[in-house]
Amino acid sequence: MPTPPPVIAPNARAAGIALAQPRNLGPDEAARALQAFRTSCPVLMRRQDQSLLTQPGDWNALCAQAASLAPDQAPGFFFYNFDWVRVADGRAFATGYYEPEIEGSPVPLPGYTPIYRLPPDLIRCTKPDGSTGRGRIDPTTGICTLYFTRPEIDDGALSGKGLELAWAKDPVDLFFLEIQGSGRIRMPDGSVMRIGYAGQNGRDYVAIGRVLRDQGILPPGGAHMEAIKAWIRANPEQGRDLMRQNLSYIFFKELTGPGPLGALNVAVSPRATVAADPNFVPLGAPVYLQLDRREASGIWVAQDTGGAIKGANRFDTFWGAGTEAVTIAGGMSASGEALILLPKGVATRALAQP
Repeated sequence: MPTPPPVIAPNARAAGIALAQPRNLGPDEAARALQAFRTSCPVLMRRQDQSLLTQPGDWNALCAQAASLAPDQAPGFFFYNFDWVRVADGRAFATGYYEPEIEGSPVPLPGYTPIYRLPPDLIRCTKPDGSTGRGRIDPTTGICTLYFTRPEIDDGALSGKGLELAWAKDPVDLFFLEIQGSGRIRMPDGSVMRIGYAGQNGRDYVAIGRVLRDQGILPPGGAHMEAIKAWIRANPEQGRDLMRQNLSYIFFKELTGPGPLGALNVAVSPRATVAADPNFVPLGAPVYLQLDRREASGIWVAQDTGGAIKGANRFDTFWGAGTEAVTIAGGMSASGEALILLPKGVATRALAQP
């Protein structure tokens, strides 16, 4: 008989967890994670956990304790006050992201590409097949349908609706800024507009690097960001077609507070924030990564999500802005082990539940 396909668990509870030994942490990484954890606490203490591992009240005592700790107390805080657990087999894969800066304009200029705000007609609605998700109401039929794809938006589906937030000089730079989810727009006068994720069109994300690798255009392990960009610029027509294969499209909003905002609507922290799948990691929880890339190993806090960050033990590490951040994040592809930190006693309760 053929081997049946593996069962894909919908959340961490279904995937299964196991207790693991706490790990020793360096003082600097622990201090960064403590600050990120504090930032997340106001949301963490009230949000519903999609992983089904924790309840909002589970975090209250830890958040109160964290508020009064000195930075040098951070390693002990994480070591002694949490259950360290492995979700499924714990085998982790991590990439990296950063806050890019691209050239742009507050007004349309020849050859520039619009950066769109979230359209008001992008809503959650029920389609004729009974599924519910992001879409729009077709004005001619009154029926919920899928929202416009990237090619449709590129071809003008949103033109003339007053949704332009700014304009990007280079559509390739804008495409990769979408992948990062936030960034800076450097205007001709030197001023900077910071923009962040406001929503997505509900279409599936297609990793164009994988497309290039599968077609044999880029070698395995060679489909990193700079190589993809270089190929697109060297092959502009094919590159445009390649980008249009990713039907997913990101909408932005202007940010005026500190740092880009993550999925918790709090500022993400360089070398402390990690994006995760909320079905497998409680957003706001600490995460320990032991990877084959030393710089990405250590303690992080799950403060963000991503269209390509799906499944147990899939993570995206945030490195901030600047040349070093671009270099590290753009080439980040790391494998190893992941452990999730839960409030003390919570793992025992989760293990006892069916």
